Amino acid sequence: MKMVIDTDTASDDAVALIMALRSPEVDVVGITTVSGNVDIEQATRNARYTLELCDVDVPLYRGADRPLLREPRYAHAFHGHDGLGDRGFVPRDPDACDVHAVDSLIDHLREGETTLVTLGPLTNVALAFRRAPELASVVPRCVVMGGAACTVGNVTPAAEFNIWVDPDAAKIVFSSGVPIEMVGWELSRGKAALDEAGLDEIRAVDTPYARFALDCNATAIDGSRRLGETGLGLPDPVAMAVALDPTVATRTSRHHVDVETTGRLTRGMTVVDQLGVTGRKPNATVVWEIDVPRWKAMLLDALRA
Repeated sequence: MKMVIDTDTASDDAVALIMALRSPEVDVVGITTVSGNVDIEQATRNARYTLELCDVDVPLYRGADRPLLREPRYAHAFHGHDGLGDRGFVPRDPDACDVHAVDSLIDHLREGETTLVTLGPLTNVALAFRRAPELASVVPRCVVMGGAACTVGNVTPAAEFNIWVDPDAAKIVFSSGVPIEMVGWELSRGKAALDEAGLDEIRAVDTPYARFALDCNATAIDGSRRLGETGLGLPDPVAMAVALDPTVATRTSRHHVDVETTGRLTRGMTVVDQLGVTGRKPNATVVWEIDVPRWKAMLLDALRA
């Protein structure tokens, strides 16, 4: 499977990248970065560090440095100022390709048969689809880590961070016709989160990948505890697990999903027409449940030597 990954690379993004880059079933043909968890330069440095850790040669493209219509907002309080737990991870070579991320997305996706996985705000993807709307008809899968399907958000009571940062871009992508699989942040909560026993399992793996996965999530682990979560949720790796193995999604259904862009209390809310009351044609496959043991096994496998 060929794959392009769009990411605002912070701690959980980095773990998701490791899962894809170390999978023998996947050919990652490009990684594009976007402003979100951290600014665009930091996101690009973090992606480069992860590539170097995995010792792979994958083109890296720097993308949009701000949302389409709004000021940038970051998640430093959760992921650390550098997005990787403030542990001093610095790449040997911080450069990216000269080609802009949007141009690279268009070039890669035009080839067809390339799965698109988005782990951050959808700014780059919206710009690509707006410039080349025909792309939506040739992308076989678009796995979106974003949204909260009929449940609580993680940045406001109504919205998940990636969609909230750039709701205007999300609205463009959800209305583009691309075959979206929406993997909401709630799928990483509860039993899917890594409790102390789960973190101990990763510690026991004791490879450079496992140590990095724990260290880069140091502030996220603390942040999860402050929020009263049962463990460390890793929404981007959960979405990557679904991208790598669709059977990880054990309950899905097709619905029309719209994105609120103007609501004072509901900016970025993913409005899922679960009962079809609007009569609008479904535009997304919503993932409601995952195979938790399978997802955790995939994570551990990726972190082993």
